[in-house]
Amino acid sequence: MTRPTGARARASADGLRRTFPARPAGDTAATTWWGRAWVTALTAQSRDPGRLERGSDLAARGSVDAVTVTPGLVLAYVHGSRPRPYRARLRVRPLTDDDWARLLDHIADHPAHLAALLDRELPPALAEGPVPLLPGAGDLIPDCTCPDPVRPCKHAAALCHRTARLLDQDPFVLLLLRGRGEDDLIDTLTRLSVTRAAPAPGGDEA
Repeated sequence: MTRPTGARARASADGLRRTFPARPAGDTAATTWWGRAWVTALTAQSRDPGRLERGSDLAARGSVDAVTVTPGLVLAYVHGSRPRPYRARLRVRPLTDDDWARLLDHIADHPAHLAALLDRELPPALAEGPVPLLPGAGDLIPDCTCPDPVRPCKHAAALCHRTARLLDQDPFVLLLLRGRGEDDLIDTLTRLSVTRAAPAPGGDEA
């Protein structure tokens, strides 16, 4: 299976850090339902739609530098009107160990969910299942080094739009934000599936 262009990122050895190169100028509107939901989580808490529109324009102009994704955090430098770029961040809560145990059980019970993820799709039944994956209003926390006292500022909004496109191309980015890397997830789910398929101890032999 060939990964989409946006998924060709530098990754740390443990898979818990991925850095995506800056994207040239172009359309930044999210194209998937989950990418749009990511943007909605930020816009729902904004008091100034104008800042969000300016953030979208910044992203469209290619003003967002390389984006680094780690559990709970998206980080990038964003160029604004001043010579030096600002450091923008978006935080979201990683899942707890109990959350992950329930989520992994849910995916193991529904093999089509893993198949969809491997095809770079995010089924609503997974994203909105027993452990919600997408942030809701107030769950996405913006931060920036710019002097604008209003949050989210246009730089954080630009990062939000850029991140939405990364999620469009690869929903494993969302799972990384929630705390687990792609390789680790696939390995864990493979072992879980094998264990479930194995006959119970003491069972009758054929």
